Amino acid sequence: MKIHLKNFDILTSASSPLIKNGSVLVRDGIIEKVISEFHEEDSVSPDRTIEGNGRLLLPGFVNAHSHLGMTIFRGYADDMELDTWLNDWIWPAEENLTPEEVYWGSLLGIIEAVHSGTTAIADMYFFMDQTAKAIEEIGIRGLISYGLIAQELNQKGKEELQSGLDLAEEWDGEANGRIRVALSPHAPYTCGDEVLKEVSKHASREGIPIHTHISETKKEVEDSYDEHGVSPVERLEDLGVLGNEVLAAHCVHLSEEDVATLERNDVVVVHNPSSNMKLASGAAPVKELRDSGVKVTLGTDGPGTNNDLDAFGEMRAATFLAKLKSNDPTALSANDTLAMATGKGVDKFGLAKTGEIREGNRADMIGLNRKAIHWTPEYDTVSNLVYSGKSSDVDMMMVDGKMVMEEGSINSIDEEEVIGKVREIGEKYGKVRANQH
Repeated sequence: MKIHLKNFDILTSASSPLIKNGSVLVRDGIIEKVISEFHEEDSVSPDRTIEGNGRLLLPGFVNAHSHLGMTIFRGYADDMELDTWLNDWIWPAEENLTPEEVYWGSLLGIIEAVHSGTTAIADMYFFMDQTAKAIEEIGIRGLISYGLIAQELNQKGKEELQSGLDLAEEWDGEANGRIRVALSPHAPYTCGDEVLKEVSKHASREGIPIHTHISETKKEVEDSYDEHGVSPVERLEDLGVLGNEVLAAHCVHLSEEDVATLERNDVVVVHNPSSNMKLASGAAPVKELRDSGVKVTLGTDGPGTNNDLDAFGEMRAATFLAKLKSNDPTALSANDTLAMATGKGVDKFGLAKTGEIREGNRADMIGLNRKAIHWTPEYDTVSNLVYSGKSSDVDMMMVDGKMVMEEGSINSIDEEEVIGKVREIGEKYGKVRANQH
């Protein structure tokens, strides 16, 4: 299939100049040619032409840390500390979850993410085969993982690990390679040493990446020093975990040694500014991480602690928070933020050959309408995109060369049906909430 995306203003990457009235030729899911000169259009003989009408075309956003199924718990428990939120509200409620509920919750989350321009999501939760089905059905890219919680490598611990391995066996490489699978020990504080060692062993032996939470709260770090004598980052290095491909969510409370350790082990950090602010967990040292050579991407975290999956809100929060924390308005520029949001430079976790519109890359792209008031005037396109862009601007999405959304409508799903199903599920958890509290 040969598709001609015609008459777009193309932002090939965060740092590239805008190509006015350009075109992109896509063949069988791969970007074959970026056309910047009008006369080159004459040689194009596509199966389909999509007219841009001056829309902005750019790489899709990557949500590098989320819990899609938790759309069910959006607004379920707000305005409290992480420990209270997890132990008293969320974990007890999750004991009632069914696979079907996670399927519908995941569908709802993906729909929300797609409307925000997100073409790839790294997701950690339960019943992840259901999330995989939702990803496959809508047509985006995903790194999925089962959230393993176990303090001992006893029967329960082994069953938890096996759940993650079974997911990898069933789903890694599926959906024409759009789905990858990671092993996800939930966090150092929810997994014991032997469990983490075993996860690391399997990840190394079978070439499976690791997706985990690290140093999200000050209490987590203090408890780690009290119980283990080292920080969570040091502990994971000592146990061999960081020797694998690791996607580390949060990384808010880090020492200089922790930052150096993350850089030395080529760990990719996922900054979740909205969740961290809402829970008052703190502000990750994004400037220090980037200055030290650590790759940093963006994530929304789950809808229970954010409470949305809006890539635009996350970009804006990330750059503002970095400036505030560093007391430096240059700490994280609009261009830097967009590069983080599109996963540019992160060729791991199923994201190789994405993050830039160039020949040979995968055709994961989004189209934005710039006619709204907040785009006027437009001195700098990237600045407008990061500081004033809205999800409502996104009206087109292509993933792997296939159209996922056109004219603001997702092709493969009945959005109203999904919303109705999750509202029904919400009625059940409204009763659970009332009974528990």
